[in-house]
Amino acid sequence: MKTTTIAFDAKRIVRNGTGLGNYCRTLVNDLAQVVPADWQLQLYAPDPGRDDLRRQVATSSQLQFVYPKGRPLKLQRSLWRISSIVGDLKRQQVSLFHGLTGELPRGIRRAGIPSVVTIHDLIFMRHPEYYHWLDTKIYEWKFRYTCREADRIIAISQRTKQDIIELGGVSPDRIDVIYQSCSPRFADDVPPYQIADVLSHYQLPRRFILSVGSIEERKNIALAVNALYYLPDSIHLVAVGKPTKYSEQILQHISGTPLAHRVHFLHGVPDDHLHALYRAAEVFVYPSRYEGFGIPIIEAIHSHLPVVAATGSCLEEAGGPDCLYVSPDDEEALAAAVRQLLVGAEGREERIARCREYVRRFEGNDVASQVLNVYRQLI
Repeated sequence: MKTTTIAFDAKRIVRNGTGLGNYCRTLVNDLAQVVPADWQLQLYAPDPGRDDLRRQVATSSQLQFVYPKGRPLKLQRSLWRISSIVGDLKRQQVSLFHGLTGELPRGIRRAGIPSVVTIHDLIFMRHPEYYHWLDTKIYEWKFRYTCREADRIIAISQRTKQDIIELGGVSPDRIDVIYQSCSPRFADDVPPYQIADVLSHYQLPRRFILSVGSIEERKNIALAVNALYYLPDSIHLVAVGKPTKYSEQILQHISGTPLAHRVHFLHGVPDDHLHALYRAAEVFVYPSRYEGFGIPIIEAIHSHLPVVAATGSCLEEAGGPDCLYVSPDDEEALAAAVRQLLVGAEGREERIARCREYVRRFEGNDVASQVLNVYRQLI
């Protein structure tokens, strides 16, 4: 009997430390726990990438990395991922290909290989002002091509599904909404000594609100910075994410003001430190103007944190009815919501408990089983 082999675009698995990389690693790890014993999961990556990221993929006889042979140059490996990979997929007689990050290789439908693609967001079409104009054209071309090639499309939220239908003209019958799950490690306790070590390492105060994500204009961290004016001086803001020109502008803007010592931008934070920061914070804030889902909200809730997020996209889907939501332009409302959730506030612990119950729908095996059902429809 022929083995069922599911192939994945694994570039982000070995190269991206956050966001899309976390989605890919978490999903393949969860799938390895639910697929039948005679199935194989093959992770097609252009190169081995980062050792620390590759080690986050579970060791399993059903999981295997596949790299291009005889392509030593970076350009050759890029072209392999874009199109030449299809020849390898045919030779390996894979049963299905899953593009985990919104892309499929050229010619996969013509080759007769069933395909699934996960589309995370269409922010480049909803808010092109946050991108270089040429990038938006390239991303839109890839999106439209991928929608034509894919047999099934997974949207990570109802908001993303509606965007795919409206902006891509795709029939809703071809789209499955399957939410993201986050790594189960965020539900684990962190010893107090480890939290203390991490706070000391970054020279952070004991009381702070936390935000996680690339520090770029769309993420709107300036709202949280300005909200500090309406919060007690003892409350600081810690923002974890890749530095950008936007973060530099914020730091220049608050230089010499009372906020200068209360805002802490951290980048290159390893996983174990991030886990400790979630556990040390009092409130998680996510004031982004537009998201496809918002996995940091799920991570925060698993870490026993109350959440304040922005209205306007899909964050209510991620956080549920017991998080608090404010306009992405109202810093006073953000500060008022944070005050309702600080340690000692009435009803805080009950709200956290209800949020944790809500996000159980995003647990790994449940999400993986839904994805597995999509595969079975096609093979």
